[in-house]
Amino acid sequence: MDLHFGDSKPTDEERAAVDTLLGPPESSWEGADRSDADLRWARGGRAARDRRDLLLPGLHAVNDRVGWISEGALDYLCRRLTVPPAEAYGVATFYAMFSLRPRPATVLHVCTDLACTAAGATELCAGVESRLAPESGVRIERSPCLGLCERAPATLVIRAGEPARPATEDEALSGPNGGLGGEAPGDGNGKGRRGRETPRATAVCAPATPDTAVQAATAPGTAPPEPPPVTAVPQAGDPALALLHRIGTTDPTDLDDYRAHGGYTALRRAFALGPAAVIREVTDSGLLGRGGAAFPTGRKWQATASRPDHPHYLVCNADESEPGTFKDRVLMEGDPYALVEAMTIAAYATGARKGYLYLRGEYPRATARMAHAISQARARGLLGDDILGQGHAFDIEIRRGAGAYVCGEETALFNSIEGHRGEPRTKPPFPVEKGLFGKPTVENNVETLINVLPVLTMGAQAYAAIGTEGSTGPKLFCVSGSVARPGVYELPFGATLGDLLHLAGVRDGLRAVLLGGAAGGFVRPDELEIPLTFEGTRAAGTTLGSGVVMAFDDTVPLPRLLLRIARFFRDESCGQCVPCRVGTVRQEEALHRIVDRTGADAATDITLLREVGRAMRDASICGLGQTAWNAVESAIDRLGAYE
Repeated sequence: MDLHFGDSKPTDEERAAVDTLLGPPESSWEGADRSDADLRWARGGRAARDRRDLLLPGLHAVNDRVGWISEGALDYLCRRLTVPPAEAYGVATFYAMFSLRPRPATVLHVCTDLACTAAGATELCAGVESRLAPESGVRIERSPCLGLCERAPATLVIRAGEPARPATEDEALSGPNGGLGGEAPGDGNGKGRRGRETPRATAVCAPATPDTAVQAATAPGTAPPEPPPVTAVPQAGDPALALLHRIGTTDPTDLDDYRAHGGYTALRRAFALGPAAVIREVTDSGLLGRGGAAFPTGRKWQATASRPDHPHYLVCNADESEPGTFKDRVLMEGDPYALVEAMTIAAYATGARKGYLYLRGEYPRATARMAHAISQARARGLLGDDILGQGHAFDIEIRRGAGAYVCGEETALFNSIEGHRGEPRTKPPFPVEKGLFGKPTVENNVETLINVLPVLTMGAQAYAAIGTEGSTGPKLFCVSGSVARPGVYELPFGATLGDLLHLAGVRDGLRAVLLGGAAGGFVRPDELEIPLTFEGTRAAGTTLGSGVVMAFDDTVPLPRLLLRIARFFRDESCGQCVPCRVGTVRQEEALHRIVDRTGADAATDITLLREVGRAMRDASICGLGQTAWNAVESAIDRLGAYE
C-alpha cells in the first residue's frame, strides 16, 4: 500500500525526538538507511500498524523538542508508525497545543476564559502584548481555560528545546513548577519506552500581572514558584473531609507518608472482598459519576466486568477542560497516590490489566506528580505483575492531551489515545462493550475514582448515609469568580448553593451564578436555596455538571461573558456533525450582533438563537453540541440578559 510519503526530510533534532520515543529504526521501511536486506522482505507490517496509538506521544515529542511539527518530522513519524501522512496531518491539526507552522520555541498561553476574563484577562493580554515585541522570541496565544480559576488571571509558559529524555525524579519534583516528565510502562521490546514524554521548561504564573507573565516567558527558570496545592483547599485541615483530608497533611511525593495516613487500606480491603464484592459495595453505595453525566458507577463496572471479550481496559479521564473546573488538578497535585490506588481497585474489580491516565497537556505539575507516584508504586510492588502478592497484574500509562475540550467525551478520548482525531463515536455500541481498541472499557474521571476509597474504607452503607437518597456521598465544588476564598470545597450532597457561597465569602453585588461551567446554566441571586444535588438542580431547571460554581458580581458585563462562552464552543467543536459545526458559529454570530448592536432587532436574533439551540440539543452527536446553548438560554430566560 502506498502511504504517499513526501520528499521532506526531518532535521537531526526531529529525528532524535522520535527515535527517543520509539527507539532507533530497524530498516529503511521505518526511515533507516537502505541496505541489501531491505530488498528481500518488508518487516513490521501488522506490528508497526499496531503502534498507531503512539502517534499522539510522537507528536508531543517533536513539538516539545522543536516547538512545532514540520512536514519532514510528520513524515518521519508516519514512516516509523506506518501511518498515512494525510491521516496524521488531520490528527496534528486537531489539537490546539500543536503547530504545523514555524513558531518561536517559547509560547505564552494567556487564559481568556470566564474566571480570568472576570479577573482582568483582557487588560493582562494588552499589557503583555505591549511589553513583548515580535522579535522577543515569544509567541503569545490567547487560551481557553487553563484550569487555574482559583488563581485568575492565569498564564502558562511552554518552552521547547529541552533534551529528549525522561526527567529524573529530582527534576520532576524540583524547580519552580514541579517540572514535567516521567515515563510510562515499557512495551517490553527494549526499543524505547511506550508513552515516554519529553520534559519541557514550563512556568505557571497565576495570578499573573503583565510584569510577572513577561518574566515567566523570557526566563521560565526565574518565575515565582507555584503555591502548594493546599492553598486551593480553603477547608484544609478539617478532619471531617473524606476526599481532601490528605491535602496539606501528607507529602504528595512520599509513598510512605501516604500509607501512614491510611493509604492502601482500601486496596487491601478490595483484595479481601474479591472483585464481585467490590462492585457490589460500589453499587450499594449509590456512587454516581462525578464528571457530569451522573451514571451509576457500579453498573458501569459490572457491565464491563461481565463482558467475555478480553482484554478489558481502564481509562481515567483527567482531561478536565470545562471552564471553571480544577478539582482533578488539585487532587492529582496534592494526593496523587490516592488516584493510583483507586485506579488499581477499579482495574481489579473490572478485570483490567492495563490502565490509561489521560491527563491535560496544560497541567505540568500534575503530570510530574502522577508520573512520580506511578513509578514509585511500581518500584514498591503496588503496580506491576503481582500487586501486594495477590496475583493481580495491573499497570498505568500516562497519555497527555494536547488541548481539545471534546476529548473529555469518553469515546473522543478513546480515539485520541488510539492515534485518531478526537471525534466522538456514535453510540451504541457503548464503551463497556466496545471501547478502547474495540475492547470492553470502563472510563471514570478522577473525582469518581477517588470516591471509591471512602466507599471501601467506611463501607457502602456508611457512605450512602452521606448526602441524599438520590445523590450519595461527598461532592467537590470548584468555586471561583466574585468570592473572597476561591478554591475546591468538599460538601455532602444536599447542601445549598447559598451554604457553599457563604463558605467561599461571596462578595456584595452578586448578579448571577453559573453552575456546571460553560455547558451549565445561570441562576439568579434569589435562587441560592437550590440544593446541590443532581435531582435538586434538575428540578430547578439547571444542572450540577462537574461541580463548577462561578459567581459574578455587577461589575462583570454579562453579554460579553455569553459571547465568550459562544466563542469557546465554536472553537472547541470537532466539526464532525452539522448541527454543532454550524450551530456554534451561528450562535456566536447572533450574540455578536446583539452585543455590538449591529443587528436591526435583538428579538429576531434571540428567536434565531432559540431555533439553533434546539437543533444543536436535539441532533448533535455528543454532549458538546447538546449543551452549547444551555448557558445562553438560561441567561436569556432567568436573567433577562438582553432586555
